Amino acid sequence: MKILVVRFSSIGDIVLTSSVVRCLKNQVQNGQIHVLTKEQFTPLYDANPHLDKIYSLTDNWGKLISELKAENYDCIIDLHNNLRTKRLKLALGKQSYSFPKRNIKKYLLARFKWNLLSEKEHVVNRYFKAVEKIGVINDNQPNEFFINEENEIDLSSTSIVSKNYLAFAIGAQFATKKLPFEKLIAICDRVQFPIVLLGDKKDALVADELISKSTNKALYSFCGKFNIQQSASILKQAKVVLSHDTGLMHIAACFSAPIVTIWGNTTPIFGMSAYTPIQLNQSVNVEVEDISCRPCSKIGYTSCPKNHFNCMNLQDVEKINNIIAVKMSEVD
Repeated sequence: MKILVVRFSSIGDIVLTSSVVRCLKNQVQNGQIHVLTKEQFTPLYDANPHLDKIYSLTDNWGKLISELKAENYDCIIDLHNNLRTKRLKLALGKQSYSFPKRNIKKYLLARFKWNLLSEKEHVVNRYFKAVEKIGVINDNQPNEFFINEENEIDLSSTSIVSKNYLAFAIGAQFATKKLPFEKLIAICDRVQFPIVLLGDKKDALVADELISKSTNKALYSFCGKFNIQQSASILKQAKVVLSHDTGLMHIAACFSAPIVTIWGNTTPIFGMSAYTPIQLNQSVNVEVEDISCRPCSKIGYTSCPKNHFNCMNLQDVEKINNIIAVKMSEVD
């Protein structure tokens, strides 16, 4: 059976589909599993042993459709479920299955604060709704992230000689998901362990300023210096991971390190928290409770719509650092 799995973006969402890919490969007899994603996200799939072929979404739609038609798929598993995937499925004319997005319920929660969502309705479980009709079920194992050998980071070749460090993913796609700078530096000042700062090139300037102003002299920035697989290698080796609601959080959940996630304008109730089906206490969510305007969006904004940003400005740094300290002490 030849199957095309479609998920165009982004980092966290793609990582959250990895359980579906694994279960398709393991549970479909003689299954050939192909995936279609945006070109910039193909490195997320490169080392995945459960995939037989990777297609990338390009500007040449006609050429792509021609190539996919030639594959003669038995079915399409649509894990993105948007207008473009509907166009794709129409063009290929094959049996397809998609997952329930719950966009209306998310809108009602963000706009009117009517919560019709179940806290146990993680998006991974909803992804499996797309494959249940072909007999594939959730194996209730963690998601997976695979790293090519050449992208494994040997920390002995860096200034960090100990794995006894906190990995801090300081970035996020939207500003309302990120702590203000003064909160970042307050956390770094209080942590009694080396901290590795992770993020993209846009986060590098913030990381450099943290290093220059923090009293913690064991800060190391890899922001913008590593590709996504190399950053995953750093997460895999960390003793504890601290993150905003971002893709690196979902990658960290694939490994065994405890995760502390700081939530701003979004909420775990949307079903996008760290997926930890085995170690239920692996992840801790830190939120400012009882803010009437939160959540204000299922994704985020460039600035607080109410101009107070209380979901992050009221974050308790002492509480966050106490959680980090406990997690650091729990790990062997």
